[in-house]
Amino acid sequence: MAPNTSRTLIAALQVSLDGFTQGPNGEKDWVDSWADAIQLIPDVDMFILGGHMYPTYGEYWETIEANPERVPPFQERLPSKSEIAYAQLAARTPHLVLSTTLKDVSWPRAQIVRNVAELRTFKNQPGKNTYVVGGATLVASLLNESLIDELRLIVHPIVLGKGQALFGGVSTRLLLDLVHVESAKSGRVIVTYQRRAGQ
Repeated sequence: MAPNTSRTLIAALQVSLDGFTQGPNGEKDWVDSWADAIQLIPDVDMFILGGHMYPTYGEYWETIEANPERVPPFQERLPSKSEIAYAQLAARTPHLVLSTTLKDVSWPRAQIVRNVAELRTFKNQPGKNTYVVGGATLVASLLNESLIDELRLIVHPIVLGKGQALFGGVSTRLLLDLVHVESAKSGRVIVTYQRRAGQ
């Protein structure tokens, strides 16, 4: 872990057994809850996500937070208890949205950052854990910039064959240390890696 004089950036991602975060046509139907990842990260006081992901992220979680008895966008079921809890946490936790094109962000307590240099400055400030929401493109870009301290992967027992590769955008060699493995429900495995010191 990074010392408490700076922030620890943690990316928690859902991934297939063959290393994809979504199918070839953007399929994510194999993920039964998007709230699982946040349960892996204690003491979060900031979220980071990319501008491409933000509009649907904001719409989805804002709907659940405003009316948990309603079927949210992109779903055909009511939200689970863990999703309601995530929506409530997200509503009261500041977000940084990395984007060069978005004009504004309305939900939750969010602000736009225009470049990675601003994120580096933020990371060097005192604070708690920061959850890098993703997706894979943002995580890859932050790995390339040595800004991610820890990866927590929820590995699902499904082989997609092709799709968006978790590390498809990584352009540099990374050395990681395995720090924890646990089995979860439905055959999933949660694997935690930390960036090796000096990387």
